[in-house]
Amino acid sequence: MSSEHVERRLAAILAADVAGSCRLIGIDEEGTLAQLKALRKTLFDPKITDHRGRIVKNTGDGALVEFGSVVDAVRCAVEIQRGMAEQNIDAPQGKQIEFRIGIHVGDIIIDENDIFGDGVNIAVRLEGIAEPGGVCISDDAYRQIRGKVEIACDDMGPQPLKNIAEPMRAWRVRLTGQTRSAVQSRSAVSQPLALPLPDKPSIAVLSFTNMSRDPEQDYFADGMVDDIITALSHFKALFVIARNSSFTYKGRAVDVKQVGRELGVRYVLEGSVRKAANRVRITGQLVDAATGAHLWAERFDGGLGDIFDLQDHVTESVVGAIAPAVEKAEIERAKRKPTESPDVYTLYLRGLARSYQFASRQANDEALRLFNSAIELDPDFASAYGRAALCYVIAKFNGWISGTANEIAEVKRLAQRAVELGKDDAIALAASGYALVFVIRDLEVGAALIDRALVLNSNLAEAWYWGGWVKNFLGEPETAIERFARAMRLSPVDPRTSGMRAGTAHAHFFLGSYDEAASWAAMALQDDPDFQPGLRIAAASNAMAGRPEQAHKAMARLRELNPALRVSTLKDVLGPYRRAEDLLRYQEGLRQAGLPE
Repeated sequence: MSSEHVERRLAAILAADVAGSCRLIGIDEEGTLAQLKALRKTLFDPKITDHRGRIVKNTGDGALVEFGSVVDAVRCAVEIQRGMAEQNIDAPQGKQIEFRIGIHVGDIIIDENDIFGDGVNIAVRLEGIAEPGGVCISDDAYRQIRGKVEIACDDMGPQPLKNIAEPMRAWRVRLTGQTRSAVQSRSAVSQPLALPLPDKPSIAVLSFTNMSRDPEQDYFADGMVDDIITALSHFKALFVIARNSSFTYKGRAVDVKQVGRELGVRYVLEGSVRKAANRVRITGQLVDAATGAHLWAERFDGGLGDIFDLQDHVTESVVGAIAPAVEKAEIERAKRKPTESPDVYTLYLRGLARSYQFASRQANDEALRLFNSAIELDPDFASAYGRAALCYVIAKFNGWISGTANEIAEVKRLAQRAVELGKDDAIALAASGYALVFVIRDLEVGAALIDRALVLNSNLAEAWYWGGWVKNFLGEPETAIERFARAMRLSPVDPRTSGMRAGTAHAHFFLGSYDEAASWAAMALQDDPDFQPGLRIAAASNAMAGRPEQAHKAMARLRELNPALRVSTLKDVLGPYRRAEDLLRYQEGLRQAGLPE
């Protein structure tokens, strides 16, 4: 045993690296290196000196820094990132330099002028899971700054870190979407993440209160809001939050300012619907979420036969209040009526309400029956055909159908009619497109239909979500990541968030980024620990990343939920992957995780 003394001390370690440095250098090697050198001289190094840090070493496009206090380290990181954000305001898109920063406090080993040990390794791994322009800190660091630093943090939960035995709880320092004063007014506590405002008018439409005495009329109020959201979504000048996120506030007394922060919108529309006999009254008010000021309020009365005119009036008034420059032609386009029959429309609304209950086989069967009833009364109702086809997707995804010849023929019929009748109906095109991909396995046609839907309505979160999975199937994981990110931004608290995160995990898996895939898989399982696509990709990615314990744990739960699953049957379960190597890689990951042949 060596008698040589090993010097140790407790320290806060800050690890920083440039996000996407290889891409930036590939675009402009000399310019990027010169810009990095200038940033170190004018921003990075001075901030470290101001906060009593010591640069242990520079790593080309990053640095390792030691602090005696984690409070100093976090304050330094925040000031660096704020300074970088200011530097990037005028920088061209794609040429902005963004740091990722990770911070941990722990025991380190001193060797001359260098430092080693788990304290360093963990900081480096945390930097790897930080967002570009973001700061990620360990739970140990968070406990040290809590109540001492006027900065809010968001709990990321347990995170798998490469070469670290157990997942470690991590925290995201709140930077995005806040002014300096707003950040300084809070102590370090776990709070919902405030999303940045888009660069165009943004709105969330909350569920309208059902003022009728009959609670069964909830479907009517919900359907009215669905149509207003759809109509608003046709305006490319607007950023519209998806129904599945805005409806998470249903039945709750909410602070409009909080809704604005959590959904990342400037405007919130709320209202009520009162239906009695053959009359309906709609009230609505538009609120500036930043100030709480009421910008617009209106009441609309009419008979059920005039229901579409009432919706048109609501939509046009809202748009007129927040985007007066929108052309009249776009307003006319939003007035497209899906059907002239209130009876048919009522069936459609009831089916829509049932179809949103994703995990219930009974609800899905009832939704299909209602959509088919609407089609019987109005054979030209494109959206009803698309939604009916989507019921088969949900059934196949959950293993409720096996995909018999009759089922496949019916999905083809529904999808073809939806496309024939709904050439300008984004939901009809996107829903039928995904049905063709997932049930019929027609990748090219289905993908093209979803792309057409996104051209018609770039605010349709469902289309971005389905389009993300289709890009994974096509072997285009980079584009899949972008589409899932767009879906999550348009619908930040969507019940399908687990699916969006699992889809992102799959994309990183196919890119060979197994640690990133495992991290996204862990997030996919946070809200739904039994979500099978999340468990599958968690098992495969952890296995390929060299973490057998986590892989076997996910596999054990997966096999409890689906005992019949085998490597040999994966092709039918996973979807129509075009590239054989993607399927083989997935099979190998699950095989290593313990899935029988």
